[in-house]
Parts: sequence; C-alpha cells; structure tokens
Amino acid sequence: MPKPVVIVWALLLSGYLAYAQNAKPSGVPLTAESLYLKLRSVGLDPQRVYKVRDGALDRAAIHISLDDGTIGFTADAGGRITGAFFRGEGEILLGPPNTTERASLALFTGAAILEEKFSVAYFRFNDNVFEQLKPSLRSTEDGERFASDWNTTAQNLASEDALRLLVSFSNDSRPSSDSKTEGDRFLHVFFEGDKLGTFDVRFDSLLTEQVSAGQHRTVQGENYYDVWLAFSTSKPGNSESRLSKSDFEIKQFKIRAHIKPPTELEANALLTVTPTRDGKRVLLFELSRLLVVKSVTADGHPLEFIHNQAVEGSQLARRGNDVLAVIFPEPLRPGRAVELSFDYAGAVLSQAANGLLYVGERGTWYPNTGFEMATFDLEFSYPSGWTLVATGHRTAARANAAEQVSRWTSERPLPVAGFNLGKYSRSVTRAGQVAVVTYATANVEPALQPPPEALLAPPDVLRDGPARSLLLYHTAPRSPSPSENAAMVGGQAARAVEFYQRCYGPFPYSELDLTQLPGKFSQGWPGLVFLSSYAFLNPQQQARVESDPKVRLLMGQVVAHEAAHQWWGDLVTWKYYRDQWIMEALANYSALMLLETRNPQEFHHIMAKYRDDLLAKNRKGLPNMDAGPVTLGIRLSSSEFPGGYEAISYGRGTWLMHMLRTMLRDGERDPAAPARNSRDEPFLDALRRLRTEYEGKPVSTREFIAAFEAQLPPSLRYERRKSLTWFYDSWVNGSAIPSLEVHALKFAPKAGGTAVSGTIIQDHAPEDLVTAVPLYASFGGKNVFLGRVLAEGHETPFHLSAPSGVRKILLDPEEAILARAK
Repeated sequence: MPKPVVIVWALLLSGYLAYAQNAKPSGVPLTAESLYLKLRSVGLDPQRVYKVRDGALDRAAIHISLDDGTIGFTADAGGRITGAFFRGEGEILLGPPNTTERASLALFTGAAILEEKFSVAYFRFNDNVFEQLKPSLRSTEDGERFASDWNTTAQNLASEDALRLLVSFSNDSRPSSDSKTEGDRFLHVFFEGDKLGTFDVRFDSLLTEQVSAGQHRTVQGENYYDVWLAFSTSKPGNSESRLSKSDFEIKQFKIRAHIKPPTELEANALLTVTPTRDGKRVLLFELSRLLVVKSVTADGHPLEFIHNQAVEGSQLARRGNDVLAVIFPEPLRPGRAVELSFDYAGAVLSQAANGLLYVGERGTWYPNTGFEMATFDLEFSYPSGWTLVATGHRTAARANAAEQVSRWTSERPLPVAGFNLGKYSRSVTRAGQVAVVTYATANVEPALQPPPEALLAPPDVLRDGPARSLLLYHTAPRSPSPSENAAMVGGQAARAVEFYQRCYGPFPYSELDLTQLPGKFSQGWPGLVFLSSYAFLNPQQQARVESDPKVRLLMGQVVAHEAAHQWWGDLVTWKYYRDQWIMEALANYSALMLLETRNPQEFHHIMAKYRDDLLAKNRKGLPNMDAGPVTLGIRLSSSEFPGGYEAISYGRGTWLMHMLRTMLRDGERDPAAPARNSRDEPFLDALRRLRTEYEGKPVSTREFIAAFEAQLPPSLRYERRKSLTWFYDSWVNGSAIPSLEVHALKFAPKAGGTAVSGTIIQDHAPEDLVTAVPLYASFGGKNVFLGRVLAEGHETPFHLSAPSGVRKILLDPEEAILARAK
C-alpha cells in the first residue's frame, strides 16, 4: 500500500492549527526527539492483535465499520497506543454537508457520497480508539504472524503523523483559559478501497476544517494530493472565528544574514514570540528544505528542535519548505513574550545567469508561520560588486574593498520579507511622490535567449556554389539585455502606481523597487517586486520567446499586476486558503482596468480568453471550469486539473470582479441612485473602504462581498434584500458558465414609450443560479440601457420600459457577464 500524502501540511503552518491539552505520559519522561523518533517508527505489538467483528468508529460525519477481520494495535509510544492495522472487511461512509464539497468529491470518485468497502486500513489517533473498539475485540492465536506480516507496513506509515502526535502529547494538561478551545481529538485513516484504491480520511478537531479526505496520485511524473473534500463541523460562522487567533504571534523579526554567492546563505533570525494560548510547549515554523538549522535558543537557553521534511507532493513541499518544530521545556503562558534565536545555513540561492541570483524553489529563507503582520529589521553582508535590494527602507550601508553591509527596516508591519541579489544596473522613475526604482542585469537566463536563425544566403553567394539551394547562413540574434529596458519597465510600473493611487488611495510604502527574477514567474512583496526576466524584454524580444499573441498580451500585464499586489495581497491580505483568490483576482482586474483606459479592445480580448480557457477541456474532456469554484483555493490544482488554480482564481476570479463592477456601474443609472462623478465610483468606493477597514489585516470572502453590499442599488436587490448572498452562492461559490438568450419578445406602445416583455432563457446552469442580466434596446443607431433583470433558473419573464419605436432588444452587448459566447 503506497504511502499517502495528506493536506495537513498545506494548512499546518498558516496559523490555523491549534494544539490541545493531553496528560503527559507516565514514567520516565522522554525527550521530544526520542518521543518523535518512536512515534514515526512505531510498529505493531504482537500481544495486542485481536479478531474484530461489528466494530465501529464515528467522528462527526465519518462512520467507519469494521465488519469482520483482524486488527493489531501499535506498541506503546510514550505510554500510549497511537495506531492500529486492520485486515478484513470494512466500510467507510462519509457525506459532505454542501453542494460544493459533494461536487468536489464526485469529480474524483464519481459519487457525491463517499461509501467504500475496504480490505486494509491503517489508523493513527491520539485518543481512546482502543477503548472504543474493546467490546468488539476477541482474542486470536495468530497475533505473532499478523504482527510479523504487517509490521513493516505499519512502521512505514507511522512517520506521516508523528509530528502531529508529538505536538498533542507535549502540551500541558491543565485546563485552557480559553473557553472556546475544543479538546484535541485526532483520527487519520489510510484505506485500501475495493474500487477507489488507496486513499485517506482525517478527523482533526483542531483544524479549521475538521473533516477531510483525499488521495495521492502521480500523473505524468508529477505528484499530487487530490483533496476530495474538506469541511468544518462547526456551526455556520464559527469556522471563521477559529482563524482569528493562532497559538502565538510574531510581532518582530531581526535577521542578520551573510551571503556567499552564488548559493550560500548563513543567518541568525531573532524572533519576538508572544503566546496567545495557555499550555503550549511546541511551536511550528516553516523553513526552506535547503537550509539546515544549527541551534535554537529561547532567551539565551538552548531548545530542542526538529526539522521535519515535508510530505512530498504537499503544498508545503511544492513551496520548497519543511516543518521546523521548536520544543520548550515548560508550557508557555499567554502574553509572556519570548525571544527565539535561530542559527541556520544552506545553499538556498541559485544562479540563473551571470550576475542574477534568486532564492531557490521559492522557499522561505527565515523561520515563519504565514502571512502575519510584523516589523522587520534586516541586515545583509555580501561581496563587493553585487547589489542587494530588500523589503523595507534601507537605513544604513557601508562597504570596504571586499564586503558590503546594508540594513533594511520596515516602515510599517509587513506580512512577509524578502531580498534579491544581482549585478544590477539601476534606473529611477517617479509616480508622483513615489520613487520607482528598477534593478536589472545585463543578461537573461538561457531559456530566454533567442535561438539561432537560419537565413537563406544572399544571391551573389548562391551563384558561386553548386549546392546553392541548400546554402544557409546561421546567425544568432543578439541576446536581450534587461538593463537596456529597465526604464521601459519602470515607466510601466509608475503608470500603474499613479492609476492605483487614484483608484485605491496612497501607495502604502515610500518607494517601489523592481528586481529581475529568472523565468516567467513574478511575485509582489511589500515595496519590492520580483519581476520575471520576460517582463524586461521589449515586444520584439518577447515575440521571439512566445509566439502566441494572446499569451503575450496576458503576460504583458505582469508589471501592472504585481504593482497592484502592493495594495491587494501585501497591504490587505487573505484570511484562509479559500480567500486567496480575492487578492489574485483584484490584482489581475486592476491591471486590466488600467489596460482598458488605453486599449478597450485588448481588455475584451483578455476577458474573452479567460472565458474560453474556462470552457476549454482537459485530457478527459471535462471543461476547466469543473475544477470547482474560486473558494476551493489551492485545492483547484489537482491531478485532474493541474492548472486549475490559475484558470479559476485568475480567470473566473477576474470575471467576478468585472461582474461586480459592471453591476454597480449599471446601478448608477437607477433614478434613485445618488449623483456620482463616475459610474465606477460605487465599485471603487467599496474597494477604498475595504482598504481602509482591512489595512494590515486579512479579509475573508464573505467580508469582501459585504463591502459591495453597502453599495448595492435597489435594482440589484434580489427578493428586495440589500444582500449579495445570491451572487456569493451562484457565482463565487459556484462554477457554472451559462448561456443566455431572450425569447418571446413582445412590444406594446404605451404613454411616452414602449412596454417590452419577454423571457430570459438560462441554460448550462443549475436551477438555482441567479444572474443579473443587462438588457439594452437597439434604437437610433445606439444601444440604450433598459435595466438589469435578476434571472433565476431556466426561465425568467421580464417587463421593461423602452423608448417609443423600439423593436430590437440586446442581451448583454457589452459582455458584462461570464456567459458562453452567442
């Protein structure tokens, strides 16, 4: 049975996992390391093998029945039974609570309910599973053989949850002072299903989404963990409150790093950590797998630590990071700050081209826990001849013949810090009072260097040779030099910053630094953008690298996109993985609004491409939109849809922003709407309010939608309520792309105009889909807006007033709805 990969590592270090109180093991106390090693290799105890019949385990929506078979429990680890191996006949029953999770489960299993018989199961737990099954257990004479046959398999599977169990068993036993903290109950089961093969199901009372199930798959050499379902068992509204408080806060980072190009980094990170819950002894951090921790101290005293390799195929491993567990000798107390010091080193840098370095695998270069706001004091030493740029403001610099030292401090709390190092030239552009400083090298990586071109030799040469029709000249175009285009890139960013300041308010930082990063990947950090080498190519150079003009048009928005992240993603962050789409969609749509001011046609080309990409089919013939709604976040990328996250979060997410903007814009034509300077004011006002209210804080999808509800005009109030619940349910938490038509049109003269009636037909959509459909009259060579109709289900009748003489009605001629092309 292959070792499954679990989603917990994707969420574990994002501040969403709380750890509970358990009684400490009796007897001689183990060190954390020895207990961890025991937990990750514990095998079966031959004296704890039983026949089992009609056994059952229930955790929330999970029901597991052990109908008939043999079960062997693990040997003690720290005085506890923590696992069991079952062979026989059993069944798992799990029903998701909502349509989104049922659709997700059906995508991978073909059914909306997980009902699977299994022959093998491995259980890992931290509670009284043994006691619960005791009434169903009977003695057996085959204990030694069963334990011998399955011991190696059990030991191999044990490592998966060793760190989770270590955390459970290391915390204080005294009651929590937090009355909202739930007890720690953990059950993780690996199954060998009769039809579905190997998969796993998890119940963890301390995760935000306590129930999850999924399967590890390898497709075309890539490892995936397909999350079939994940949901909270908490009452509606309670799951978000669980995110608001993590076990500890880091309010200050002080990092001293020594860089030895081209690969090595040595650093000391000093973190001011304040516990928020009582009784915690183990704190978890995320750190690049390319870095090795040498020591960890708390207020000068050495601590135990475990640098645990992340599970291959998990989101954490894909980011190039592992788990770093720090163990305290005594429980921490809330509000009592501790100064943690980490010494570490490793080959975390990579060299892509001469004079161009970057942090390899995009791994985090300092111990971190996610996107929590903190202040940073960074000091770097590095050889002369190089230029280093970091987040924050450079407050000091000194140099000698061999070495440079620069210090960077944050002007305000930041969610993350980074740096880039290269042999850069420097170009400065201004966006009003904001300096836009561009750093670029003279070289690009080999992948972006143009291939040799084969040209037919000139006629005078061809005349001289017998094989003249085959004679060719081979010439290589001059390799692009990003530094020559630095001013071009800086100008693009400056125009974007000026535009966004008018839309969203002042730029959050004192300056914006743009630095070259290898490849086509870009990333926006607070005040610092890692900009792909591709972005430093001029249009002619880009055409040599990318032949598809539509792809070039999309990639041409990257500078404006990353500049928008300074507001959306850095100043305002997202609350949970289900909310990350907001920041990508806002940054994307911001760039497109800027493009629209210059070239409306290209704006519509990009929107059409996003729609077409969502309707394009995967290798199994399923449209990309079936990957799921934007609220599935990182789960959208799976073995079925490897590019699902990008297609949905960027493509559908951008369309959702466009729909919100145009709905509110059309509401400005409502006679009851207040007078505005611009039809886009309601949309922009909602975003300005969002920026003000959530500056330096995370926002959830529901909080984001609430910002637009405040601007909702009467014409968009479904069932007369000032609410966008219908938009959230139908469009944000849905995946449909309907086709829309007008049928049965009738025109009747009335005083001062024409009465228009008809029916809107909505196909390729669920029955409960609600769409705000704009209708126009074609009249006098112009399109005259008549109003929005809230269409629900397949057929919706409407009645509108139009100018006298109207005989033609147009449905959404400005393409304001994510709908299939007519």
